[in-house]
Amino acid sequence: IPDFSADSAFAYTKNQLSFGPRIPGGKGHDECAFYLVHQMQRWCDTVIMQPFSTTLWDGRSVRGQNIIASFNPQRDQRVLLASHWDSRMWADQDPDSTQHRRPIPGANDGATGVATLMEMARIMSQMPPNVGIDFILFDVEDQGQPEWAETYEDNTWCKGSQHWARNRHIPYYTAVYGVLFDMVGTAEPRFTKEQVSRYYAPGLTDKLWNTAAALGYGNIFVNSSTDPILDDHLYVNQIAGIPMADIVQNSGATSFFPHWHTTTDNLDNVSAESMRIVATVTMKTIYGDYPARN
Repeated sequence: IPDFSADSAFAYTKNQLSFGPRIPGGKGHDECAFYLVHQMQRWCDTVIMQPFSTTLWDGRSVRGQNIIASFNPQRDQRVLLASHWDSRMWADQDPDSTQHRRPIPGANDGATGVATLMEMARIMSQMPPNVGIDFILFDVEDQGQPEWAETYEDNTWCKGSQHWARNRHIPYYTAVYGVLFDMVGTAEPRFTKEQVSRYYAPGLTDKLWNTAAALGYGNIFVNSSTDPILDDHLYVNQIAGIPMADIVQNSGATSFFPHWHTTTDNLDNVSAESMRIVATVTMKTIYGDYPARN
């Protein structure tokens, strides 16, 4: 498989944070979208921008933009790789309650997944697998109801993937399988088989975790079944009917990771090596199914 550069992935993470909060409607959001589109155009055959309007939990209407970049667009057989690129408006899990209405930096929660996909796009463009690849960067994933809201609704999250699943960028688009990256850059990575992945994509989930074990990463891709996660893969599975597994951080007692939805989700707490491991496991799986063409 191509060699994944952890340094490049870290640089892509840093670049995303340099625009400030990636909040729908904000200047940093617009500037980061331009950056992501420009970068993916360097490596991919096609890049499609999918704008959409949606309503947040408090009734506000915002504009979002999914970004879809593809290799081998003419291929019928396809693999979907995804992450979300927006950052959360509210640090509602911060131990300091005075920070709860401040935006989070979103280094691990958002930027590392996107950076991992970016580096994969760069290196896979030099050695494409024998299958179509679609990288989807979902928007407005992380703007669900904050802790201080009086009610809770699941569908206030993952707005970009809900829109894409109902309005795919190509009519009747489908993929053999998909992999979602979320919070893949922690210093102590731990990924478990969460229930949505096991229910909708059991074969793919086992394949990824078995590949990780064969590569010596069984202590990171832990063979443990855990509770379902509300994430973009739920809507890709339920609405689009594409089996998708979620590689998402599970730190046990501290939920996702200690800095989740806090003001300390910054570059100081990002591990480029964790991103490299996730990419290596995923690429080994894809190239094992669809070897690179000579």
